Amino acid sequence: MAVDHRQHHMETVRSFLSVLTYPLQYVASFPVTASHWMSDRLATRDQLQTENAQFREENLLLHARLQKLAALEAENMRLRDLVESSFKIGDRALIAELVAVDMDPYKHQVLINKGSRSGAFVGQAVLDANAVMGQVTHITPLTSTVLMITDASHALPVQVSRNGLRSIAVGTGRIHQLELPHLPNNADIQEGDLLVTSGLGGHFPPGYPVAVVTSVTQDPGQPFLTAIATPSAHLERSREVLLVWTLEPPVDTALVSESSTEPEVADSEALER
Repeated sequence: MAVDHRQHHMETVRSFLSVLTYPLQYVASFPVTASHWMSDRLATRDQLQTENAQFREENLLLHARLQKLAALEAENMRLRDLVESSFKIGDRALIAELVAVDMDPYKHQVLINKGSRSGAFVGQAVLDANAVMGQVTHITPLTSTVLMITDASHALPVQVSRNGLRSIAVGTGRIHQLELPHLPNNADIQEGDLLVTSGLGGHFPPGYPVAVVTSVTQDPGQPFLTAIATPSAHLERSREVLLVWTLEPPVDTALVSESSTEPEVADSEALER
């Protein structure tokens, strides 16, 4: 042993013996090795299940945040459109949000979250980012009821932007349709004409977009033609609206009716609410 320790003469013998005894060592250590392997496997499986559950929760949370982000982005774009619209019209404007829609199929009106405490008043013009939506018909301190321009009881004095022809846009009870009654067969109106508020009656300041003429039908046997227009406002989709105050003094409707001899003005005051 001393000679082997110093000169390593038995190295070959030890190597041969280690090869012979290796199976015995493996069998002796197998239970411990197997227990460690099973323990690691079970721990890894539990860890993977826990991480998988955490990832699923995080995925759901991220999806929810993504949906909220998309909604906020869309709302931000709508608000930016409203702000840009308020700068374009040049009047004082207040942004309001829809809180309820009247489910009566024969009424086109909505409820907004601004009332008399915010300065709203009956007859006030209401717009979205594109065009006129309607006007305030009833107020409370915190809310206001807005009658849409397509309601069958609503009428709005308008004029053709191209030539200034005056008429009245009457609601038909259909959300995508307005009618221009009592236009003579020789009236200068055609498809594609833009209708804007004329300012007559004092409720709506002049120059606001209202609708686009989509159909003009002339019948030689009838004294008046049939003109149909589509509102430019997104009446069924808009969530935010503008309450508008005109910077000009309101028109005295009594003076207008006395000084005007044209039947269109009188009709506009009789039909406008």
